[in-house]
Amino acid sequence: MALTLPRRSPGQPLDRIRAIHLFLTRTGSPRTEGISIPVLDIHGDDDQVVPYGHSGVLSAKRVKSGKLLTCKGAPHGIPTTHADQVNADLLAFLPQE
Repeated sequence: MALTLPRRSPGQPLDRIRAIHLFLTRTGSPRTEGISIPVLDIHGDDDQVVPYGHSGVLSAKRVKSGKLLTCKGAPHGIPTTHADQVNADLLAFLPQE
């Protein structure tokens, strides 16, 4: 007889810890290897959820056409907390016609 564990909501602390562990310990993703279009990675250097050194720097290296922009002093929710800077960075990154 198989043991069935009760379902938990994805917002519970143990689920968050597991997700962060998987994110921080993965060595790469086959999904990023074939990307050939320009990719902009905007990451806050004060991100307490996904630490900058474990994500921002590594993710930009995984994509050959990736560009990393570091948002100084920015936390995890930079599209909300630093919206003006993120918008300016996006506009500068996108091709102008």
